[in-house]
Amino acid sequence: MTAFPLEIRPLMPEDEPDWSRLWTAYLAFYSTVLPAEVHASTWARLLGDGVYDPRGMIARQGGQAVGLVQFLLHRSGWKIEHVTYLQDLYVAPGTRGSGVGRALVEAVYAEADRLGAPAVYWLTNEGNTTARQLYDRVGVQSPFLRYNRPA
Repeated sequence: MTAFPLEIRPLMPEDEPDWSRLWTAYLAFYSTVLPAEVHASTWARLLGDGVYDPRGMIARQGGQAVGLVQFLLHRSGWKIEHVTYLQDLYVAPGTRGSGVGRALVEAVYAEADRLGAPAVYWLTNEGNTTARQLYDRVGVQSPFLRYNRPA
């Protein structure tokens, strides 16, 4: 059986229904629901063209949207060039383990290189063992712990 080729490309306005479906599933995975205003704002920012606007790519296979990645550039006090924060990565459950996640991370690496922001980092939930299996193959775990301001 021949697998359908995987296409990864920047988000375009016509991707909104597929992006919304994948984004909503990603949020549900983390037991999160965001207000409609945040959903709309995130989509609008992903289509923006500012240096610090988040950027997004979608993975399509066999005519179906099967994954998304969202990332942003920011300045750092530790580097002259920008750094890239891979903020969100999601692969549809039926497609996991097929290389889509790796391809999305590698697409971010390539885009970060193209943009002159080659240092790429991300966070994940400690219990997200499936994703961590991928991350252990495509990245190096940092010894740092994350802290948040109390609500």
